[in-house]
Amino acid sequence: MNLFADALAWIFAPEQWTGRAAIGSAIGVHLLFTIISVLLAAAVAVPLGWLIGHTGRGREIAVIVSGAARAVPSFGLLILLVLLFGVLHRPEAAVVTFVLLAIPSILAGAYAGVEAIDPATRDSGRAMGMTEWQVLWRIEVPLGLPLLVAGLRSATLQVVATVTIAAYVNLGGLGQYIIAGIPLRRYDMVLGGALLVIALALLLDLLFAVLQRVAVPRGLRAGRAARTGAPTAARATATAPVPS
Repeated sequence: MNLFADALAWIFAPEQWTGRAAIGSAIGVHLLFTIISVLLAAAVAVPLGWLIGHTGRGREIAVIVSGAARAVPSFGLLILLVLLFGVLHRPEAAVVTFVLLAIPSILAGAYAGVEAIDPATRDSGRAMGMTEWQVLWRIEVPLGLPLLVAGLRSATLQVVATVTIAAYVNLGGLGQYIIAGIPLRRYDMVLGGALLVIALALLLDLLFAVLQRVAVPRGLRAGRAARTGAPTAARATATAPVPS
């Protein structure tokens, strides 16, 4: 408990928020790596996932590649890419590592969102004269958006946790406090850095939870409300006292 109190005291100490190693700057670097990596991963995985979901082709290959990517240890991959890219290109090596980590979750969210749509809904669009592009853009993309946001949410949380290892190659971020504190036996600094990573992850998770709720099309929300409201009304009617 004292260590936890010491960690909070370290976080809120004024000297931790000024200078080159300020917590605010570390949070900014951590967020910058996360945002760039997730956006690049989304640029690759979202169109590919929509194509797989719409055509039904390549799903098995995507599952195998995604599984293999998830099995690769991120720290080993980071060190390997730093050696391949050269020490002058450490940021690029780190971003490639995080992008490869984020792609499987986003890819799975993109094609699962399209595959989860009732085929009758697509057939209705085609029966109305929609082209395949219109079916994708007007039916499959909006209805698959909640699962896509769920994939982005999972990828973001994985990247936020993994960006911590960027400090091993001297790229900053919140991991620098954990890595610097261990040899110094500054466990308040180590726990403080870990708490900051957790707080950042929870904040981003809350943001994506709101986005995932907003991403549900209005018609689906109204339908769910009607389905859940009907039994509730029926139960209320059944349990209402009978007038004498």
